[in-house]
Amino acid sequence: MSYSAVELIIKKRERYELTTEEIRWLVAGYTSGSVADEQMSAMAMAILLNGMNRREIRDLTLAMIDSGERLDFQGLSAPTADKHSTGGVGDKITLPLAPLVASYGVAVPQLSGRGLGHTGGTLDKLEAIPGWQASLSNTELYSQLAEVGAVICAAGSGLAPADRKLYALRDVTGTVEAIPLIASSIMSKKIAEGTSALVLDVKVGSGAFMKTLDRATELAQTLVQLGQDAGVKTAALLTDMSTPLGKKIGNALEVEESVEVLQGGGPSDVVDLTVELASEMLRLVGIDADPRENLSNGKAYDKWRQMISAQGGNPDAPLPKAKHSTQIFAPESGVISKLDALDLGVASWRLGAGRERKEDAVQFGAGIELHAQLGDRVQAGAPLMTLYTDTEEKFERAIELAQQSFEISEQQVGRKLILNRIS
Repeated sequence: MSYSAVELIIKKRERYELTTEEIRWLVAGYTSGSVADEQMSAMAMAILLNGMNRREIRDLTLAMIDSGERLDFQGLSAPTADKHSTGGVGDKITLPLAPLVASYGVAVPQLSGRGLGHTGGTLDKLEAIPGWQASLSNTELYSQLAEVGAVICAAGSGLAPADRKLYALRDVTGTVEAIPLIASSIMSKKIAEGTSALVLDVKVGSGAFMKTLDRATELAQTLVQLGQDAGVKTAALLTDMSTPLGKKIGNALEVEESVEVLQGGGPSDVVDLTVELASEMLRLVGIDADPRENLSNGKAYDKWRQMISAQGGNPDAPLPKAKHSTQIFAPESGVISKLDALDLGVASWRLGAGRERKEDAVQFGAGIELHAQLGDRVQAGAPLMTLYTDTEEKFERAIELAQQSFEISEQQVGRKLILNRIS
């Protein structure tokens, strides 16, 4: 049956439910090009404003899966487990996590994406490594999983093609935060990818798409339900993103910090979250181990080197450096009582670490290095952060945000990293 895109937009605008057939027609039409970008933009905004119920979200997810192919890893001798983060600032966890979990004999098919808005994309980060390739054929993906055990790559063009089009559209139309669109985007790729276990890292706070614990919990529950409905062992952690993760924000900077973690160092919050997510992934596939062991004994780092090399990257090559830098200094002595993730994420984006349009290139060396984190004591005049860019005129607007991102007081503050668990 054929429908009218305009009529369906109006129907959702007026807060009616879309039927299974209408959703399938819409997704198929958008994938083939008979439903135009501007029509899908209007539908995305209607969904953002008026929502979808559980049945509509499930139908949307299944329609997006059915727009392409499904992968099958059942021929592998190892169990498969994957992780997905809803995106944050300084959220480089996938980089150390995939090789860490793989070092315990689990196959980790980590199909990742580009940056969305102020949040960095895993592929953009890894492409800062000279020679590294994001695109693998399904055969190459399977071979690398069998031989190395870990892959971080772009989803192939045949996997949920509807999602690829809609993902790029959401980024430039202000509809990134819509729970039905986030949930169907994440789960269509993850279910089509064929993993047997999935851990979701749902971010909460100013630097996340979900600003409140209630909204994040709603998203996490929706994701876990979609996974379980599809027969995937699924769990979610709700984690804090009111403050950036680690001390480095930006593509090459985050690769540097990830390598520090894999070599047994790195900031404690990045290490702690990597270990928590690894433990959950291992638990879902029936392995009882303490992931800290393989961070400290070099096994995870060895796996990282194998993974990067297998995709054409040189793990020993120097990473790109920005041409220009400037520093922000503490105006007074005291404790950093606020360090706002959104301000710093947008500042990093303005420096060139992210993209304003879907066809833009990112600057690999651009970003921010923090010299102190939330709760640290600083002295007046001490450097708080260094800003990096290849384009000097980008400093002005970034500095404005960086200067409003922090507060210094005598108030002692702590950070609770794991806010809740859903399984």
